[in-house]
Amino acid sequence: MSYTLLSSPLQGFTDFRFRNAFQKLFGGIDTFYSPYIKLNGKLEIKPVYARDLLPENNTTLEVIPQIITNDADEFLFVAKYVQQLGYKELNWNLGCPYPMVTKRGLGSGLICDAPKINDILTKVHNESDILVSMKMRMGYEHPEEILDVFPILDNFPLKNIAIHARIGKQLYKGGVNLEAFEKCLENTQHKIYYNGDITSVEVFKKMQERFPSIDHWMIGRGLIADPFLPSMIKNNTTEYPTNKLELLQEFHTILFQEYSESLSGDTHLLLKMTSLWEYFAGLFDNPHKTFKKIKKSKSLKNYQQAVEEIFAAENDLMYRKS
Repeated sequence: MSYTLLSSPLQGFTDFRFRNAFQKLFGGIDTFYSPYIKLNGKLEIKPVYARDLLPENNTTLEVIPQIITNDADEFLFVAKYVQQLGYKELNWNLGCPYPMVTKRGLGSGLICDAPKINDILTKVHNESDILVSMKMRMGYEHPEEILDVFPILDNFPLKNIAIHARIGKQLYKGGVNLEAFEKCLENTQHKIYYNGDITSVEVFKKMQERFPSIDHWMIGRGLIADPFLPSMIKNNTTEYPTNKLELLQEFHTILFQEYSESLSGDTHLLLKMTSLWEYFAGLFDNPHKTFKKIKKSKSLKNYQQAVEEIFAAENDLMYRKS
């Protein structure tokens, strides 16, 4: 059975700079979802969102824009905006688990409000021809919340529903609930994509065996923690390329350069790179020691020296093992 791999949008990580560098060096992802557009009641597109979706910044990628909102007018405004850029689909985020979002009735905090979801989708489908897809958790408080929404969703011609097999209040803690996800498959007529904890080739194969009807798989944090994962899944191998370290170092170099040109000041750059290393560190022999070394860097000079030492030590270790 053929399948499609998708990159789940991660706010603060998977912008066009990350996507382009990833695609150039690793590949394996068929479609990327952009981090969500959030309007906060003002019908205007922030420059950061505009840059992320500009076609010239995504020439080698298939990208689907995403919105997070609980307002139909915002939805329609963004739908018109992305259509003007040439996009035909807009993904609606009902999955974000963070309290600062959910407390405002956004993301997974909106799943419990089936009437509002119905009102928004009704107005959007009546007043726009944008193709709508969904990115959801199974609920915020409990996984049955989504089951109450499915009868409403089934009334609309949604392209698909990508489901992260957790509830919102879990954030990313605890395991995915595969039994609850299976209930989702049994209770909707829509095409379902799977998302949640695909962190290795072995896990992916187990998921395929568990859910043979799924042919679209979404990788989120696993893609940042191991950028080789999608191509390894596609090539059906658990072996890393022989030039693994070189590719990682080039990836880091590209990202560092791109963000140094776009972020304002050393502090912002250090915060951005440190947040990436929280994931990257797992690819090195001693993840805890590696990340600790990065965190101790309080200046760009110290950071760059730490990165050089980390790669040199890993390279030496690989040489001694060979």
